[in-house]
Amino acid sequence: MSQETENNLIEKLHNPKTQQAAFSELVKEFSEILYWQIRKIVLSHDDANDVLQNTFIKVWTSIDNFRGDSKFSTWLYRIAINEAISFLNKQRSANNISLDDADSFLISRLEGDEFFDGDEAQLKLQKAILTLPEKQRIVFNLKYFEEMKYEEMSEILETSVGALKASYHHAVKKIEDFLSIEH
Repeated sequence: MSQETENNLIEKLHNPKTQQAAFSELVKEFSEILYWQIRKIVLSHDDANDVLQNTFIKVWTSIDNFRGDSKFSTWLYRIAINEAISFLNKQRSANNISLDDADSFLISRLEGDEFFDGDEAQLKLQKAILTLPEKQRIVFNLKYFEEMKYEEMSEILETSVGALKASYHHAVKKIEDFLSIEH
């Protein structure tokens, strides 16, 4: 979506007469990309749908708080990622799962997901990704799968470009180590 189109959409979202139609346009435009970003964090299709709904509810109730300091899509990503992280934290808390056991919990959810249609190599890669600390996992997914630039990630995650590069480098190394052991 071009910056001009984003600005036009924001303008419509702030106008009470066009707000509902603009929100429908926003949902149509961003649902799929946000769904897949959320899904990479929470893994489950059903949970991703729930978090996506919560994301759009948060966007609807917070639209007046968007100041335009960053791109609108960056703001949406930030909300979606924060909602996904909050969801996982609630899941861990509800199931009394320590941070040390969180990757095992997520791997078991991945293996039990009827919507996961990857082959054995994809499953191994996903297991390797799940062993990463949460922030490294998010950085890896954004860089590797979304091919997002570090500058945009920096705005979304509110972290320096240098720290993101280091996180990505460490994530790649850990994934390589995991996959070499799995052979």
